Amino acid sequence: MLRVILIAAFCLYLIAVGLWPPAAAPITAALAGAAVIVGLIPGPVWLGLGVIAWRKTQPAPAPTTA
Repeated sequence: MLRVILIAAFCLYLIAVGLWPPAAAPITAALAGAAVIVGLIPGPVWLGLGVIAWRKTQPAPAPTTA
């Protein structure tokens, strides 16, 4: 919790002294690159990957006894 408070205080300091845009530039570039990569993969592929991940994390059904 203290780490989050310190990071928030540091961000407020950077905003106050006007250094936020240069400090945030690498983060913005990384997010833009991630958006390009996500945009290159079609939606149905993302949907299929999501279904596969969801199915893999489901617990195995309990065996039924007759």
